[in-house]
Amino acid sequence: MRRRAAAAGAILAGVMGWWALPKPPLLDDIPFSTVVRDRDGGVLRITLAADDRLRVFTPLAAISPRIVAATLFHEDRYFDEHPGVNPVSLARAAARWLAGSSRGGASTITMQVARLRGGLQTRTFAGKCAQVFEALCLERHYSKRQILEAYFNLTPYGGNIEGVVAAAEIYLRHGPANVSWPEAVTLAVIPQSPARRAPAAETNPALAAAHARLYTEMLTAGKLRDPLGRAYALRWDGTLPAAAPHFVNAILGDAGGAREVRTSVDMAVQRLVESRISAFVRARDSLGVRNAAAMLVDARTMEVVASVGSADFGNRAIQGQVDGTRSPRSPGSTLKPLIYGLAMDQGLIHPQSLLLDAPQRFADYSPDTFDREYCGPISAADALARSRNVPAVELAARLRKPNFYEFLRAAGVALREDETSYGLSLALGGAEVKMRDLVRLYAMLADGGMLRSLRPRENDPEGSRVRVLSPEAAFLTLDMLARIPRPGETDADAARTVAWKTGTSFGFRDAWSVAVFDHYVLAVWVGNFNGTGNPAFVGRTCAAPLLFSIIDELVDSGRVRLGPLVPPPGANLKQVDFCAVSGDLPGPFCSHRTQGWFIPGVSPIATCAVHQAVWVDAVSGLRRLENAGSCRR
Repeated sequence: MRRRAAAAGAILAGVMGWWALPKPPLLDDIPFSTVVRDRDGGVLRITLAADDRLRVFTPLAAISPRIVAATLFHEDRYFDEHPGVNPVSLARAAARWLAGSSRGGASTITMQVARLRGGLQTRTFAGKCAQVFEALCLERHYSKRQILEAYFNLTPYGGNIEGVVAAAEIYLRHGPANVSWPEAVTLAVIPQSPARRAPAAETNPALAAAHARLYTEMLTAGKLRDPLGRAYALRWDGTLPAAAPHFVNAILGDAGGAREVRTSVDMAVQRLVESRISAFVRARDSLGVRNAAAMLVDARTMEVVASVGSADFGNRAIQGQVDGTRSPRSPGSTLKPLIYGLAMDQGLIHPQSLLLDAPQRFADYSPDTFDREYCGPISAADALARSRNVPAVELAARLRKPNFYEFLRAAGVALREDETSYGLSLALGGAEVKMRDLVRLYAMLADGGMLRSLRPRENDPEGSRVRVLSPEAAFLTLDMLARIPRPGETDADAARTVAWKTGTSFGFRDAWSVAVFDHYVLAVWVGNFNGTGNPAFVGRTCAAPLLFSIIDELVDSGRVRLGPLVPPPGANLKQVDFCAVSGDLPGPFCSHRTQGWFIPGVSPIATCAVHQAVWVDAVSGLRRLENAGSCRR
């Protein structure tokens, strides 16, 4: 009876002791890295955690079952059965220890989590006892899945790399969700001796031998069927993921300590743009071309598809770490299309309206021309296509509510000075703007006059859509830009699939080219971040070839399908005949006519006053004031 009571008391004490075990923390206060990913989940960069470890948190569900199976087979085959401590393994280890052997082998995965989590020294008897106690505490308060998840997030894989996700992304260059059996077996054996088995530039013999042993054991046990992975050798060149550096730096500046940031960048397109910039700079080295930047945005969603801040991030000679997509630069003539769009919205012109390209003075400002020549009377469409300065300034001077300065400020362009400081020079690039702003403004044209914010992250809200131009003015502006011939061509493609504009800043410091095509907006810049000028920095001859080399490669890769511009559905637009000479509506005597777009109720209405009836004396050939029998028209 006493024995039964004692046994019952022992059982009760054991149960009470089990329930009384304190709850240790698991991952609550563990610092993790921030991992920046592209739109498909590929790693752009892994930052150091607060304790200088590369440690990427991931839930157990995101880890391949192959890694889990290989690790459990290697480290703890009875993980699901034991209460945190395997008594058989513990007894075997104790016997070896009493016999004077230092070999371990008793640590379960739960015990390893206890050691990693508590920083325990387990080579002593007291340390091992503490590890056993902590393991029991973990098993008491956490599920097997939680403990296994902690293991895969904390276990060392060599150097300062901790956790299977960081190991997979760094060593394998892909995530832990899709690994082969050879890769899974290799990742399973590293934590047992991370200092000796970490991958290196050359095949690590210790890692190769451990991999072969475990692979053979799993084959023998029937856990594997493919013997080809027995000789798998993992190599690592010591580099960490470091893609799209300028873009990622900006993302991390706004990350706020998030463990993961999924961006909108398409790495295949990012590499394509980077390769075109590198090739462009190499080919023009003799001209002093050293640097360039580019940004590609999906105008439908405003997602940043590619962003290259310089030709070489690591090149100090060109100040490569400066981000050209965020640096204020003079835009040259790239802002002119916005002036024409505003002028059409305010009823000042339509594309066929006649403007004057001749020397003019606007108060104390006399705009010059790039080629030191003037065209005289010229249609608005041709004036924009040929980037004539005087017509653009003359239109800017006539804009009201808003004027051009007010329009740019309302569009969120950060202008450093007040309106009077710029005056009408604003029309010709007198204020510095960022590439990001140029892309937003051209995307506004592509979106029918609706201005939106860029979305560099996957979870960025779409934000508000603010109308700054009518759909009609936005389309007509693009239609005029689509008539500009490519570099080296004399006529625009009849299909007019790319609407584009160039810009050259004063002193040849900046060469620009911006394009709208398919559903994308692409901007490129060529120049020097220190502001040094170069006669080669001309928008049409320097930046435009880079722009079209990127567009053509996007088309060749199948990512872009060029098609003609079409008016937005329901737009208040009509195609009408215009006098080909005056640009006004044709009168009865206009013999040369051309078709063009017109915004009913907005575009200026005037009948051609150039072509009129003139009575001429049939005999003398002189002009007569009125009709007579001997007169002819």
